[in-house]
Amino acid sequence: MLLQQLTNGLMLGSTYALVAIGYSLIFGVLRLLHLAHGEVFMVGAFAGLIVVLWFSLGPFAAVFGGLVVAGILGIILELVAFRPIRRRGDNYLAPIVSSVGAGLVLQEVMTKLFGAEQQGFPRQFAGAVYDLGIISITSTQIFIIVVAFASMIALHLFVTRSRLGVAIRATSENLEIASILGINVDFVIMLTFAIASALGGIAGVLVGLNFNAVSPFMGIDMATKGMAIMLIGGLGSIYGAMAGGLLLGVGEVLSVAYLASSYRDAFAFGLMIIVLLLRPRGLFATGIGEAR
Repeated sequence: MLLQQLTNGLMLGSTYALVAIGYSLIFGVLRLLHLAHGEVFMVGAFAGLIVVLWFSLGPFAAVFGGLVVAGILGIILELVAFRPIRRRGDNYLAPIVSSVGAGLVLQEVMTKLFGAEQQGFPRQFAGAVYDLGIISITSTQIFIIVVAFASMIALHLFVTRSRLGVAIRATSENLEIASILGINVDFVIMLTFAIASALGGIAGVLVGLNFNAVSPFMGIDMATKGMAIMLIGGLGSIYGAMAGGLLLGVGEVLSVAYLASSYRDAFAFGLMIIVLLLRPRGLFATGIGEAR
């Protein structure tokens, strides 16, 4: 029973981690809470569903569709909702309000296009069940875990090994100094939004596959969980987001299995409070700039 729940928690936590990494990337570079990130996650889920329903393609194509559409949407949001405010030098409240407005617009647009009811993936996406003796796991769960961890490993390699990753780390340390050193700060910020949003789109498709439910309001709950995980892991720390997401996913599943489903959200925010009391800067105090 415990091993089964740990497996389920690992799968759920890996999707939480992808969403939280998006928050951490943007906060690490701009010190900004992107409150429309949950809606980007939702749009990515719908993009994956459209790829499957309209073009009769498989789960990998769905993930790719969610990645591309969410990444493009992230670029559009940065250009329209954030860059003009940042160039005017407005205070921190203006971009936060702008992100809230952008999220509401996305939610309304998707509701008009697809309706408010939940939609699901075709039945064949439920996957086969593999009985491994002490645990049972479906092919869909394996797919979710593999894609999520592959995405996190790819992000780690990009941030630590590529020139663009170094530019993101330098920009996260100091925008002005990075600009003086010749880094195109505007491009780096746009790239950060694209990567963060693409990860959110991947997570949206994976959550949609897991629960077989996609709706215009699915991003609300995930947005609050993502921000809680970012606080647990440490503001701006991508590794903290990874660890915090996995920790929260396992904890939620265990609380549902051994307590009651009504404690699920209470556990998430209770864990956040406990971590912040013990470690006010989160589990990982280092930000993007200290990534190794």
